[in-house]
Amino acid sequence: QVQLRESGGGLVQAGDSLRLSCAASGRTFSSYIMGWFRQAPGKEREFVASISWSGIGTTYADSVKGRFIISRDNAKNTMYLQMNSLKPSDTAVYYCAKARGGMGSTTTAFDYWGQGTQVTVSS
Repeated sequence: QVQLRESGGGLVQAGDSLRLSCAASGRTFSSYIMGWFRQAPGKEREFVASISWSGIGTTYADSVKGRFIISRDNAKNTMYLQMNSLKPSDTAVYYCAKARGGMGSTTTAFDYWGQGTQVTVSS
């Protein structure tokens, strides 16, 4: 059983930065591929970024590439999402998730989810 808890969301202005954290329970966090997703009102949950167990391999959605950075600290059982140059279109509830296996970008590739944290970017 894995429990995930996001934090760090809030209300910011366009162009600002924000860092999200995802704290994970369990002693095998370092063996999991992890990811971030987001869901805006009335839209489907979409992939944002994923990171390999070592932190060396990362993938990003085109919409955030060059602005967001995913990272992890296995010693702290924590994953991060550094969000820079935020846009109003980044407004959504952000979720962290544990992958079932490999580096996927669909919701079905992940089996454990946090409760989400709201990010609102005003223009």
